Amino acid sequence: MSAIKQSISWWCYDRSGLAAEQLVELAAEIGYRGFDLVDQHYWPLIHSQGLEIVAINGHASITNGLNRRANHDRIEREIMANLELAQRWAIANLIVFSGSRGGLGDEAGAEATAEGLRRVVRAAEDAGVTLVLELLNSKVDHSDYQADHTAWGVQVCEMVNSPRVRLLYDIYHMQIMEGDIIRTIRAHSALFGHYHTGGNPGRAELSDEQELSYPAIARAIVASGYDGYLGQEFVPTGDPAAGLREAFACCNV
Repeated sequence: MSAIKQSISWWCYDRSGLAAEQLVELAAEIGYRGFDLVDQHYWPLIHSQGLEIVAINGHASITNGLNRRANHDRIEREIMANLELAQRWAIANLIVFSGSRGGLGDEAGAEATAEGLRRVVRAAEDAGVTLVLELLNSKVDHSDYQADHTAWGVQVCEMVNSPRVRLLYDIYHMQIMEGDIIRTIRAHSALFGHYHTGGNPGRAELSDEQELSYPAIARAIVASGYDGYLGQEFVPTGDPAAGLREAFACCNV
């Protein structure tokens, strides 16, 4: 068994040609332990194979997120409803988003994001569910997204000061924005509640055609004492089954 639990982001396989039943059976066969970002319709299928739903979105909209106080009432309602689902289905993580800057300064955005999270953090603590603020790149995929550097996300987590508010450290996105992946993991792993992968450039397979050394990264994650999931979030360009096998073996350290 892998020293690090691995999951698969469902959305990456929507157009892969694999039927839902095939994908779930393949995941179990390879050794994956669960799925991220999967429609509720498939949750019973996933559980039927002894797999977990690891992470779902806590609220709507990457662009209209927690950094705007005008969004807080809506986001609070959505997170509270999803916390109930997470408890019922034993889902460990709800993914939350800063939103786009839209001219908002980073300090003001961090303060508003932390304020929005404080509104729901007690409920998350009571539910035993972690709210993971996703770090995304604003250079290629999510123009103007505010949580686009680790330091900004760390600041927000420290402002909220709860074990149930952590970062979703997306390795693909942070390679684009700042690189220095292993040093960052060593410095801030205590605040990382979930990880996503992806080959760079292009968020394709974790092959030798991309620039990240995922075996070394996975070893650094294991060495940090992390006991959560590494979510494979690459979009296959070739045979999806082969890509999933290769990624699992690559990170099975």
